[in-house]
Amino acid sequence: MATLQNKTVVVVGGSSGIGFAVALASLQSLASLVIIASSNKSRVEDAVARLKAHKLPGEVRGQVLDAKDSEAVKVFAGGLGPVDHIVWTSGDTPKSQSGGLPYSNIESVEEGQGVFAIRFWGPFILAKHAKFHPGGSLTLTTGVAAERPFPGSPLASGAATALEGLTRGLAVDLAPIRVNSVCAGLINTELVDKLFGDQKDNMVKAFTPKILLHRVGEPSECAEAYLFLMKCGYITGQRVDVEGGYFLA
Repeated sequence: MATLQNKTVVVVGGSSGIGFAVALASLQSLASLVIIASSNKSRVEDAVARLKAHKLPGEVRGQVLDAKDSEAVKVFAGGLGPVDHIVWTSGDTPKSQSGGLPYSNIESVEEGQGVFAIRFWGPFILAKHAKFHPGGSLTLTTGVAAERPFPGSPLASGAATALEGLTRGLAVDLAPIRVNSVCAGLINTELVDKLFGDQKDNMVKAFTPKILLHRVGEPSECAEAYLFLMKCGYITGQRVDVEGGYFLA
């Protein structure tokens, strides 16, 4: 079975949710060094402590990174030195002030730019300045709105679709470094808690009948897709869907 032994894995957005699960799974797959980056110092420190508590053999480091700041992303990428795999799960989706879907009440370019700042421009800048060992990979994160837009989500759908184009474009430009993406469905993460608050249970109850597996996914399940894309040396420019059959329901 392929492992990540002697590999360095960087997870931007690794302090919580899917990113944290990818960091942990990388250590479990024998990565020699896992570096997590996120914008909040205390959350980074807490995540590093939680990863170390598993007492796995790999080294863990944390770094504070404001993924909205292009210059900070550039400096971060340059300071890493050559690495094997980078995973980008970072993304901040604010709760709608009107109580609707995130970004459903956007009225200007300036308001809507935030969705692209971290999810699109962050990995775009990082890809230009990161250095990879031979056989390395970059894995981005998109969402189901790219495939099945829902009412009130044109901006989210546009951003997710843009990430798919970015994945394919970077796969061409960075080859033979591999670039892929994971399309995550409804995953039980802190981001979902933040978005829906005390309405989370109602939202999940309404959404799960639309999923073939009739349940939300767990971060550890989604992390398996990222590990596959890191380990499989003959896949690039592709999207792996981890959405419980939502696209077929």
